[in-house]
Amino acid sequence: MNLKILVVTHKNYWMPSEKIYLPISVGNNKLNKTFLSDSEGDNISYKNKNYCELTAMYWAWKNLKLDKYDYIGLCHYRRYFANKINKSIFEKKNIKLRRQSIMNEMEYREILKRYDIILPKKTLLNEKFKSLTVKEQYSRSHNERDMDLVRNIIKEIYPKDVIFFDEIMIKKKIYMYNMFVMSKGLFDEYCEWLFNILFSLEKYIDISNYDEYQSRVYGFLAERLFNVWLLKKDLKKYETDIVFLEDKFSIIKFIKFLIKKYYFGLK
Repeated sequence: MNLKILVVTHKNYWMPSEKIYLPISVGNNKLNKTFLSDSEGDNISYKNKNYCELTAMYWAWKNLKLDKYDYIGLCHYRRYFANKINKSIFEKKNIKLRRQSIMNEMEYREILKRYDIILPKKTLLNEKFKSLTVKEQYSRSHNERDMDLVRNIIKEIYPKDVIFFDEIMIKKKIYMYNMFVMSKGLFDEYCEWLFNILFSLEKYIDISNYDEYQSRVYGFLAERLFNVWLLKKDLKKYETDIVFLEDKFSIIKFIKFLIKKYYFGLK
């Protein structure tokens, strides 16, 4: 079983030493020379501000010789899949302990013998302690019209998938972060499905007036669309915790989030 996990980053940062992890810089950033870059070959690196980690995924789909690999995964420079550890480690400030809790190659191999895909545990969508549906949460945080346009596109190019889209829109828990580990065959299939939808969407929405946060629209939509594709495929899923190498809810980050959402966000 040959396995590679892309680690998407936009800055120089600590990386796991295991060879299964492949750091890839996005957005045409000139980082560590040992990192891969999403700006070479067939790429959409110039769209990184709108597509987020998807530019790395597209690059891998088009350029990485995936025929050498049985499985491909994607995680982030500060978010990784967790191994089976004491959950109290997630609450510790000791960065060394957090790094030790990142899933290793042997653990991936054992899981993938029994499951089709590895995913982060589902996230409950809520606001002010009230749970929301996927459609409600997206409409409150982003531009509802964009999601409606996605449905129209799916209805046009993948008409049988509309039923899965509608079912996901009323869910209150979904898989977030655009993180996964799956077979090369599934990866190819997902990329073709996803980018067909997103590239079609580009013809219908104007994001020239979106602020920096809302301009990441295609990344936001992909998080929801991934769940549509998963529902359609009905795969045998393994869910695990996420290791955050930085504190998830620092005061500074929370303030920045509020500014983006309520001051610069869409009205």
